[in-house]
Amino acid sequence: MKVIQTSLPGCVVIEPAVFGDARGAFYETFNAERFAEAGLPTHFVQSNVSTSSRGVLRGLHYQWPRPQGKLVTVLEGEVYDVAVDIRRGSPTYGRWEAVILSAENKRQFWIPEGFAHGFAVLSERAVFSYLCTDVYVRQADAGIAWNDAQLAVDWPVAEPQLSDKDQRAPLLADVAEDRLPVYQP
Repeated sequence: MKVIQTSLPGCVVIEPAVFGDARGAFYETFNAERFAEAGLPTHFVQSNVSTSSRGVLRGLHYQWPRPQGKLVTVLEGEVYDVAVDIRRGSPTYGRWEAVILSAENKRQFWIPEGFAHGFAVLSERAVFSYLCTDVYVRQADAGIAWNDAQLAVDWPVAEPQLSDKDQRAPLLADVAEDRLPVYQP
């Protein structure tokens, strides 16, 4: 397993060791011992899978005050995956990082608590899996606008297919301070 640092401290790309032959391939998507050795979380309490078609954009989502860290993986297809630092007081507040995740490259993206997350589907279909450090809590569910000009995320889709919730998401500057996580060095 190889861990690649990004421009956002704490957000890392994970490249698993892949073992393949003429029959196919095998790789671990999670191993508590290896994750602990790399300083990554080892306790996940919820596992989710979503399916989406080309042009779907989901995000930018987060939970507060019950934050979730997410280990995300694409099992089929390809997505443009984005993390945004929304922790008040963070030196990287409002900055984002994007990673291409695909069934082919088998990369994973660790997004710690305190970051908003979203993805756009680049393939005809994508199956997206994520392990979460806390359960989904409806009252803590929140989001910010995918097209917030202050964030200037360079999405690869101009007119994405969005949920009603994502269409109504506020700009980061319009989110009340008590609805955002706080940076803790």
